[in-house]
Amino acid sequence: MVKRDVILSKISQLKEYIDFLKEIRKIPKEEYITNKFVYGSAERFLHLAMEAIFDICNHIISDLRLRKPENYKDIFKVLFENNIITRTQFEKFSKMAGFRNILVHDYAKINREIVYEIIVNNLSDFEDLVDTISEYI
Repeated sequence: MVKRDVILSKISQLKEYIDFLKEIRKIPKEEYITNKFVYGSAERFLHLAMEAIFDICNHIISDLRLRKPENYKDIFKVLFENNIITRTQFEKFSKMAGFRNILVHDYAKINREIVYEIIVNNLSDFEDLVDTISEYI
């Protein structure tokens, strides 16, 4: 059985990160790209939002005693295999897991424009996954 209170606490944290990122969306792209305090904060809160998603999903996997994911991308494969998330969510968040590694480890120079576009265009993906998980638990 899923520990609902733990998941709801993580979802609450995630919503705070999303709300911060929604404020960032109001900042013009040119200012975002040139202001190190703005883009640095945005990258950090995007990273925190990603980690919250991973934590939520890992709690579900653990609580349900599903197979242990091999990596961040595999978290979403496990959830998809068990009909907890949709194929679209699996595909989007698998890509997000790959982007997380770039964001955290700076394998390539982080493209601020891409991060800005994610914040402007993809926060609803986080909210959609939260809705799916909330319905599931």
